[in-house]
Amino acid sequence: MAITLTLPTASGALAPYTLRGTTPVRPPAGVKFDRIAYSAAHVVADPLAAVDPWLQCAVDWDATIGYRRHLWSLGLGVAEAMDTAQRGMGLDWPTSLELIRRSLDAAKDVPGALVASGCGTDHLNLDDVKSVDDVIRGYEDQMAAIEALGGKLIVMASRALARVAKSPADYERVYDRILSQARQPVVLHWLGDMFDPALAGYWGTADVDRAMDTALGIIAAHPDKVDGIKISLLDKDKEIAMRRRLPAGVRMYTGDDFNYAELIAGDGQGNEPTHGKSDALLGIFDAIAPAASAALGELAKGNVEKFHAILGPTVPLSRHIFAAPTRFYKTGVVFMAWLNGHQSHFTMVGGQQSTRSLQHFAELFRLADAAHLLEQPELAVKRMKTLLALHGVEG
Repeated sequence: MAITLTLPTASGALAPYTLRGTTPVRPPAGVKFDRIAYSAAHVVADPLAAVDPWLQCAVDWDATIGYRRHLWSLGLGVAEAMDTAQRGMGLDWPTSLELIRRSLDAAKDVPGALVASGCGTDHLNLDDVKSVDDVIRGYEDQMAAIEALGGKLIVMASRALARVAKSPADYERVYDRILSQARQPVVLHWLGDMFDPALAGYWGTADVDRAMDTALGIIAAHPDKVDGIKISLLDKDKEIAMRRRLPAGVRMYTGDDFNYAELIAGDGQGNEPTHGKSDALLGIFDAIAPAASAALGELAKGNVEKFHAILGPTVPLSRHIFAAPTRFYKTGVVFMAWLNGHQSHFTMVGGQQSTRSLQHFAELFRLADAAHLLEQPELAVKRMKTLLALHGVEG
């Protein structure tokens, strides 16, 4: 029997919507990929904690680690304590380190589980950062803490560095120092200012091509210390151009939540195998995990058409979740986890469930249904109706 509910439209009117109700394609047990695929995983807030959400963070550790087990069960790696987890946007460094510790500990129980953890400078008070040396010490503090746990590093872009650096040479100095000390190859992260305005002009220039030259120069100087680079610029042509210039063996981890399907599929061009395709480190994989896993499994078997048939319909949803202001995308990711029964509430660290409008959530719901991503349609409708009722919409 078809399920219908009343949803607001972009104009503010109300209209009935009937679900397709097709649940996600699921991968077979033990699915294998020929791409490395990390999901940047969200954290589940503790809605019963007696905290002021704008000032303090409280995490439901059981639900948070449970979601990581869900991702590992689908063959996806976990990119831990990244911006999807509200790192530096509600999640502080002490809580991030505890999250990394718990995730690495849980991964020991899962054969083959991949975890890479965000290393940054977000524990520094920006007003106290006066020099590049302060930034280096900040990175080294987090680097030592994560490596002491046995963790692999994702070297996150630094707001502090963007603030004090005066030229590309300052970036070269910082990254040369950090990479030369790394115990194992790291993933670099170039996060565009659409995700974080404080990172404008990263690598010492607002010119993306010149910034790319600087980043590539740093990688070329330390190819044995760089597993890959994740770029989140939402510009597929820039990603492809950079991918083709990477040293042999250094991977491009797509962070393009607008064009991931075609970037992962690749074009086969370039002088090295890694030049012709992107691996993945994506926030949207948190929200579309079953489909992402099933699609990657088909791609590994050479079924490119099936890969696109599964993953293609998820792209409009992702573009909606990551629409400007892009930094609010975490809200859509957590909303999807709530709709699909992976957490019992729609409450976020920092109270960020309030960053999107009811119309945004209604369109997200329609797009998730169209992409066959509502795992339990009846539960999703019940929860959508709860949100609607909170906004004064009944029916």
